[in-house]
Parts: sequence; structure tokens; C-alpha cells
Amino acid sequence: MTMGTDPAATALAVVEMARRERFAEIEELFAPPLRAMAGAEAVRAAWTAETDRNGPVSTVGEPVSEPAGAGPVLVSVPVTCERGGLTVMMSVGRDGLLHGLRLTADTAPWQPPSYADPASFGEHDVTVGDGPLAVSGTVSLPHGPGPRPGVVLLGGGGPFDRDATAGANRPLKDLAWGLATRGVAVARFDKVTHTHGDQVAGIPGFTVTDEYVPHAVAAVRLLQRQPGVDPARVFVLGHSMGGRAAPRVAAAEASVAGLVIMAGDTQPMHRAAVRVVRHLASLDPGPAMEAAVEAFTRQAEAVADPGLSPSTPAETLLFGRSGAYWLDLRDDDPVATAAALDRPMFVLQGGRDYQVTVADDLPAWRAGLAHRPDVTIRVYDADDHLFFPGTGPSTPAGYEPAQHVDPAVVADVAEWLTSPGWLIVDRERIT
Repeated sequence: MTMGTDPAATALAVVEMARRERFAEIEELFAPPLRAMAGAEAVRAAWTAETDRNGPVSTVGEPVSEPAGAGPVLVSVPVTCERGGLTVMMSVGRDGLLHGLRLTADTAPWQPPSYADPASFGEHDVTVGDGPLAVSGTVSLPHGPGPRPGVVLLGGGGPFDRDATAGANRPLKDLAWGLATRGVAVARFDKVTHTHGDQVAGIPGFTVTDEYVPHAVAAVRLLQRQPGVDPARVFVLGHSMGGRAAPRVAAAEASVAGLVIMAGDTQPMHRAAVRVVRHLASLDPGPAMEAAVEAFTRQAEAVADPGLSPSTPAETLLFGRSGAYWLDLRDDDPVATAAALDRPMFVLQGGRDYQVTVADDLPAWRAGLAHRPDVTIRVYDADDHLFFPGTGPSTPAGYEPAQHVDPAVVADVAEWLTSPGWLIVDRERIT
């Protein structure tokens, strides 16, 4: 099936297909990376769960589109049901294909966290990188004279925008505003896979390095040129896969002053993906999750196959990524890359995180960096993968309510970045 190139019209058509339970037709609109992660049964299960909870659909509201430069357009469609409502959020490519699809309960729009004071800093938009793969970004500059430290934020795996927007939540914006309030200049930018997803999908040799390093290095250099920023004190902060990639950025750019690694995964990603989907299946057993476990296991085996090559069809591999992408990532050792750097590091981990975990990922950071007196490692027991504090086991549904990054995390990162000597940040609290 093909659709027109009006993202709003495509989004409305998808909602109508869901109302009529034509889930196979929705799957036909999935771009290859999305099709590799989910199918018709997953959409059916998500839609049925929402309509069982909220009742049959009463009305479908007008779609709201967020401009995204040359990349996919984010479209939100409000849906009113008999007993509540939900929002169907889609990332629609210029070719009419879906690069993302998410159903969320109705929530209030993002509001600044209590620890952010918008009056204490200013923001302006910037272009990060050059050429056809340049992206848009935002610089947050504290008011008052410098010199001050700066930090470049890197989002996790997936086509995230500069705020890491997920429903009503914007964790990277929380960090940016919280840090800027505390005197740190911050640069954040839309990932190249967000802005140029169609072009990137057509680059056969595209790798994790291509996904992160060029724009991160460009952002570091851009932030070093901002008024009041001390060019010798510009750091890189990476979350999740961005944390895994952060050591590559510092290895490529000698001027990076140090790293903040938040929930940085260390396990081979193809194995971690199977672990996570099995965990999710245990929380929500059923045909859709059984199919997801089978698909992820099969695709992970293809990634691990010694015969993997750049010509291996991407649709047979996890997340629809190319053979070249997985060859680059399969044997990646972010801890070894970090250990070889002569730069201070602050490694943070959420105790409730089921994606990157204290048991599966943190031991490698501890062991590989144990000899480094300039490395601080800290666990935040109440926090999940997005560093949202809570209680009880973390689940995907726990990410949906409007919430903010743990204020203790923001305060500790700001303290570490602004400390005159990064080697002595609460060494007694290292866990």
C-alpha cells in the first residue's frame, strides 16, 4: 500500500485503519527499521489495550504536526473514547512511511521542571554540521559573565529529536534547562536519523560512528565558540546509546574535557535487545509479545552470525539496521575506548532501569575503570532508564505520565561539571 505525502493525512488514515482493525494495512506503511521491531499484532495489542481501558472511539481530533526540517514529521492525533482519551503519535517520512508509532494516554503538555529557571538563561537555534546531513539544534547560555563550562547532550538509540521527546516528556530538555540554570552552557541537537532518516537509510555503509560522532564533534566546536564558554571545559554527556557512543566522540575530538555517561550500555546490543524483549514479554504475555521474542531472537542470531556482511539484507537484522551498522557495533567495547582516554568521567546508572541495568551493564564500567581515580560512578536507586524517579519495577507504561529527570541527577551532574577539580566529587559516595 502507498499513501500520499501529506503527513497529517497519513496519520489520520492510520487512526482510521486502527478503528476498523485493519492492522495488517498499518504494518504495510512501516518503514523497514520500524517493521523490524514491530508488526500488525503488536499494533493490535496496543490499540486493543487502550480501547479496552478507555472504551470505543467516539471522535478523532485534528492532527497536530511538529516541523522537523527535512526529516520525518511528528504528528499527534488526539482520540476521544467513551471513558477517556489517548494520543496516537507518529513519525511520518516524506515518502508517507511510518518511522515511529506510539499510543499514549492523554497527558498535559511539557512543563519546565521545578529546578529550571528560564529567566536565568537564554536560548538560540543553531545548525550543527554542514552539508546535506546538517541538523538543527539549540544552545542554552546562562546569563552573566563567564568563563563557564559547557556540555553537549547526546540522545539514545533511535531517531530522537534534540529533546528526546517521548509523549509529554522531554528528558534532554529537562537536563538542558536544569544545567543552564546552574551555570552550564548546553548544546543539544536533533539526531541525523531524526532529520535525515530517509537519506541515512539509503547509505549502505552507515554506522554508529556516522550516527553520533560527526555531529557531536561539530557541536563541541560550536559550543566552544559561544560567548562566555571556556573552550577547555566543554564536555560530552551521552544517554543510553549516546553514552555508549560518547567515548568514540572523545577519542575523535581531543578537546573534549570529559564525559558524563548516563545509562550507557556495555553488553553487545544484539544480546541486550533479546534480554529486554524477553523481560517485556514476561510482564505482558500474549501472542504479540511471543512473536516479538521470536523475531528479535531470529534477528539477533543473524547479527551474531560469523557470515554477517555489509550485503546482508537489513530487513533480516535487528531494528532494520544494515550489516555494516551491526559489524561496527557487534564487537564494540565502549569501556575499553573510555579506559584509553585521559579524560575524567562521571558514570550514572538508574537502579530501576530494565534496559541498561545494574546487573548486566554497570559491572563492565566498574571493572574497566576501577584503576582510574578521575572516574566517579553513582547509582540512583529510585531511577528508571530515563532517570525518572519512582517506586516498584520499571515498565514501558512508567515512561508515559508527565514527569522530569531526577533533580538529584541534575544537581550532581552540574556540580561535577562546574567543580574546579573533577577528581574529587564525593568520592565517598561512589557505589
